Amino acid sequence: MTAFGYTLLCEQRGPRELVSDAVAAERAGFDFEVISDHYFPWLDSMGHAPYAWSVLGAVATATERVGLMTYVTCPTIRYHPVVVAQKAATVALLADGRFTLGLGAGENLNEHVVGQGWPPANVRHEMLDEAVAIIRELFGGGYVNFVGRHYRVDSAKLWDLPEGGVPIAVAVSGTQSIEHFAPVSDAMVAVEPEPALVQGFDRAAGVELPKIGQQPISWDPDRDTAVDRAHELFRWFAGGWKVNAELPGTAGFAAATSFVRKEDVAQAFPCGPDVSAHVEAVRPFVDAGFTHVALAQVGGETQPAFCDFARDELLPALREEFGEAKDRAIGLRSER
Repeated sequence: MTAFGYTLLCEQRGPRELVSDAVAAERAGFDFEVISDHYFPWLDSMGHAPYAWSVLGAVATATERVGLMTYVTCPTIRYHPVVVAQKAATVALLADGRFTLGLGAGENLNEHVVGQGWPPANVRHEMLDEAVAIIRELFGGGYVNFVGRHYRVDSAKLWDLPEGGVPIAVAVSGTQSIEHFAPVSDAMVAVEPEPALVQGFDRAAGVELPKIGQQPISWDPDRDTAVDRAHELFRWFAGGWKVNAELPGTAGFAAATSFVRKEDVAQAFPCGPDVSAHVEAVRPFVDAGFTHVALAQVGGETQPAFCDFARDELLPALREEFGEAKDRAIGLRSER
């Protein structure tokens, strides 16, 4: 039983349009919605990067049913952890308990803008480890003081906080991140449908928790149009996350993907109108044990038509193939 979500990609849509898309996706029948938190798009051709937290506030009040989640925000350099905790608590109240805070170690693309450099991966994990501890303690209520290797907190307190705090999901990619974050997470985030990640996370967490994945697709009535659009806007994925985390700007992504062909993109994720192809793209996540899969439709201007397609064809086909989730929400309360 898998819940299916909709991705609000801030890199390819303006703030007003993102709110309209969120409402359309809820009406189409998606179970939850996730939003990216970027200061830059991946490529200049994507053309947008509004502030995700302002958009989330509007989406929280414009929608009624869907779960909401950051996928993901980085609480280490661009934002201090105490600020992230305050933002998350406020959005959770606006969303009446429908919000999950998705956290990750971030990318140089977005974090370099504050001029503090880009540390190596092991240091980023140390910073995220401290950040999660700070945020978790703030969600518990009361005053928080903290002295760590990377952060200091002086008498911080959240004055507007949902009862029970806010669920925290953390992005993992391997053994190191699983060992760090599974014991302190309410859910797992991963972009690769690897069974070992799911199994390792459950072992380290000591309990089965939600697993949230994401699958890009490029739907269009015309396949060639879908492939062209995917190549123009989404070829950045080709370097993989270890490379993508290190590049500092859109020019770097353009250069790194200059030899990615249209056929490479078309082989990487489904393009065109074939419903069965989009269903099969989700199967590896379901087989790996993911409980939630968010679909990321390529192309800002295609979102309204895609929501119609999802309502009429894609979501019914996904639920017929994989069943309808009993609990469609990402997680309405913290398990920790």
